[in-house]
Amino acid sequence: MSAQRAVLLLALYLLLAANWPLWLGLARIAQGPGDVFSLGAPLLGLLASATVAVLGLTAWPRGMRWIWWLLALIAALAQYYMLTYRVVMDPGMLANVMQTDVREARDLLTARLLLSVLLVMALPTWWLARLQILPAPWWRQLLRNAGLIALALALAGATIALGSRSLAPLMRNHTELRYLMNPAAPLFSTAMAVHDQWFSRPRTLVKMTDGAALGASYAGDRRPLLLALVVGETARADHFSLNGYARATNPELARRDVLSWRGVFSCGTSTAASLPCMFSPLGRDAFLSRGEDYENLLDVVQAAGLAVLWLDNQSGCKDVCDRVHHADAIDGLNPQQRQELCPGGECSDEAMLIGLDARIAALPEAERARGVLLVLHQMGSHGPAYYKRSTPAQKKFEPECRTEVLSECGQQALINAYDNSIVATDAFLAGAVDWLRQRSAESDTGLLYVSDHGESLGEYGLYLHGMPYAVAPDVQKHVPMVGWFSAPLQKRLGLSDACLRRGLDAPLTHDNLYPSVLTLVDVRSPSYKPALDMFAPCRQAR
Repeated sequence: MSAQRAVLLLALYLLLAANWPLWLGLARIAQGPGDVFSLGAPLLGLLASATVAVLGLTAWPRGMRWIWWLLALIAALAQYYMLTYRVVMDPGMLANVMQTDVREARDLLTARLLLSVLLVMALPTWWLARLQILPAPWWRQLLRNAGLIALALALAGATIALGSRSLAPLMRNHTELRYLMNPAAPLFSTAMAVHDQWFSRPRTLVKMTDGAALGASYAGDRRPLLLALVVGETARADHFSLNGYARATNPELARRDVLSWRGVFSCGTSTAASLPCMFSPLGRDAFLSRGEDYENLLDVVQAAGLAVLWLDNQSGCKDVCDRVHHADAIDGLNPQQRQELCPGGECSDEAMLIGLDARIAALPEAERARGVLLVLHQMGSHGPAYYKRSTPAQKKFEPECRTEVLSECGQQALINAYDNSIVATDAFLAGAVDWLRQRSAESDTGLLYVSDHGESLGEYGLYLHGMPYAVAPDVQKHVPMVGWFSAPLQKRLGLSDACLRRGLDAPLTHDNLYPSVLTLVDVRSPSYKPALDMFAPCRQAR
């Protein structure tokens, strides 16, 4: 057959076999059978035209068979993840995929994935192995391809013109549907993510460190300051018993008289989106619309004269720690510690507390003598393998989901596994507080913990995180924030403990983190915004 006929047949197959997430999503939105037809017909026309237009670019007689097979494989993989975890293939999700490390990817490779892909790929693999494309002169092929693409674009135009009454509000009110179109959505989003990461013009790094200086508390022969800033992973505020959750997920922190802010919302719904944003001086809105890169909180603190160390137990700091001292949790552990704390190369968060004194002692002496900002980036509750995030002793809630295919688990077993990971985070934070207390004899110590984003655990049929922010449920954005500040640190900064406790229900976002941490380490900067400083109302005149 001709190359054009081959891509039309492949497009038809993909419409039928690899777009179940789209049709199921449409069925959930529709109010009845009539709604399914009135909404589905224009959506089908749009999807068919997009698929044919994409495949039309590949309608050539030579060297395209592997390209067609690869497109079918991409569609099969995308469908599996969209069906299994209810994610969408938007540019943010594909950026997350590109930044995922081997440890995270390993949790997503399952027998069910293999079976699902085989079911979709068996027929096109057999067909493509037998297919023979009729040869034709290149100019004739070019004309045929142009005609095919023009036909696809005409179909798209007719669909939009005739179906705009139903299509426009559908796309406006349910923007996630456009990222369920397979394989158009994963191809488009991958191209956007690749362009943004590797082909967009180099951004100028805008300096924010000018004018950074230590505050008045460093005058004279004062003790050094030591602040641990813990960046949590995938923690939901509503699953912290400190915030009223019925289960005792924070037994250790509850015994350490910590502060827990209950109304905090994140910059984004993924680590790649939230992490650079929460350390930025710009705030979420300006960060998303920025045209250049900006120095961040760590740069300002380091420029003021303090030592900064980023310790990572995740898939990297997303460029936040590039200009300060940084290391991975596994670095510096001896073989026995690696075997106990990092089985298979994936460390528990407790590994970050091992050898901390030696890591800090290796920082520049002059800066260390003034103070240290220590950033600990957790593995936390990273899914879908929640059961791997807690030790046997921390599994307080049974039975727990012990598979990466979350839809195979009952809702309660899934919640049990997730809550056990919160228990593990509780133990880690309590260990960090205890480590800081032991150093309170020579340093003014404190800890601030905040998660980067939340998680869906089956609500509305959604799992994991990474939904577009505008349509993401609050469980992916409402995050916990916990603080512990030693009495000497509170005295040094003039913080009223009673005032802090009165403000635990204040509405906060990641925008508040930048100026608030500057206050905790007593660093002055022109980038400081007092209106966003969550500690400003509780600072007493000194």
